[in-house]
Order: sequence, then C-alpha cells, then structure tokens
Amino acid sequence: MATLRETLEAGRPTVGGWASIPSPFAAELMGRCGYDWVCIDTQHGLVGYDQMVPMLQALAITGTPTFVRVPWNRPDQIMKALDAGAHGIIVPMVNNAEEARRAVEAAKYPPEGSRSWGPIRAAFELDDYTPEAGNRRTVLAAMIETPEGVRNADEILSTPGIDAAYIGPSDLALGHGMAPVLAVREAEHEQLVRSILDSCRRNGVLAGIHCDSAQTVQRWHDLGFDLASLSSDAVLLREAATAAVRQVTGRAAGVGDYA
Repeated sequence: MATLRETLEAGRPTVGGWASIPSPFAAELMGRCGYDWVCIDTQHGLVGYDQMVPMLQALAITGTPTFVRVPWNRPDQIMKALDAGAHGIIVPMVNNAEEARRAVEAAKYPPEGSRSWGPIRAAFELDDYTPEAGNRRTVLAAMIETPEGVRNADEILSTPGIDAAYIGPSDLALGHGMAPVLAVREAEHEQLVRSILDSCRRNGVLAGIHCDSAQTVQRWHDLGFDLASLSSDAVLLREAATAAVRQVTGRAAGVGDYA
C-alpha cells in the first residue's frame, strides 16, 4: 500500500475519515469506506491509548494510512502513537516556532529530533525499519487554530520537519470571537482560513482542514487544500440514524440531540 506521505504528496487533493468512536470495528468500517487516510482522534474523541492501538491494527487490515491526533504537544503522547504504528501525527494548538520545534523533536529520530528508539508496531510494515526510514515516513501536521498561531503561521510552517498545517475551523472561530462552526460562512472566518492556506503555499507545506460535509470538502479542495477530513464517524452515524428514524416516524430528534 502507499504510505501516508506518498498518498499526500501524489499531487491530488485527499479526503480523510475521522475516527472518534473507541472501537476497532468502527475504525475498520471507516477504513473500508474509500478514504485516502483515517485520523484517530485522541484529543476530542473518546479514544484512549488502549483503544487506539487496536484501532490502528484494524485500519492496517484495510491498508488505510493513518494519522493520530494527539491530546496535546507532549513528547510521550507523540512518541507512543508513532511507536504504535501511526503514520502521521496531528498536533493541536501549535502557537509558535518553539512549540513547532518541540513537536518535531518528539516525532523525529536523531539527528532531526530526539525520538527514542522503540518502534514496537511501527517496524512491522517495513522489512528494514531504520531511524532514517522512520523519519521519512512520518508526516507531522501542526494545527493552527488560535490567534497566536495565525500571527505566527509563517514561523511555524517554516520549521524544518513540519509537513502540513491542519486547520480546526471551530477553534479558529472561537479564538477570534465567532461561533465555533465547521461550515465557514463569515467573511472574517474565511479570511483567516485563506491566510493560513497562503502561509502553507509560501512555505511549501501541505494544507489541511476539518470539514462538516461533502460540499465543504469540495469547497476547500477547489481553493487548493491538500487534505480535508469529512465529518467524523460519530456525526455520520448520528446523522444517518436520525434521518432514517425521521423518515419512518416523522419525528425530529429530541431536545439536545444533534441532527
């Protein structure tokens, strides 16, 4: 199968799945849906380390390249996800070049970083896993989603070892005094997104963004984004189930429900 890096650098826009349900079977289902890659969300999803590992195993069965979004920019979390077999790491809330450097340090073996040796599952997919091979295959994405991150986008994305920016539109909006939504409608919100995309182009890194619908994915692909994740397993399941129940009963979801 193509590696995550090969998939992302093939010169075409990609669409990713988002796994937030702590279930290997759910992850395997996502891996069989045709996504170019699937991200296991250990930040806002319900997935802990003990669930993440079998989910990576399930996705490996399907041959789908994998990201893990770690809970925070911490070396132990980044290294353990990579040792468990993640092909790429998405680091939330990267605000400046120093934080970007810390992420690279954790994700890359010496001399590019300080990742310690112990690829307990990562070595399975390569006959000759070496530090150099590990560094080449690992894709590192910095989330730019805060006012400080936007101001420092160029210094973050020019940091050696950062391969991509990944935008969380909800936090991007929330930090700038707007409602936290994935569907970008306000002009100011869109301008923030475009400014990060421009920074990606200036610095020669990939641009990624989280999306709420197929229409939003197409919108950002048309603008030039390289990676777009399509909703999440939990949202897609609830939307489909709610629509099916409504079609049979005519009833909308109850108060507090998402539909």
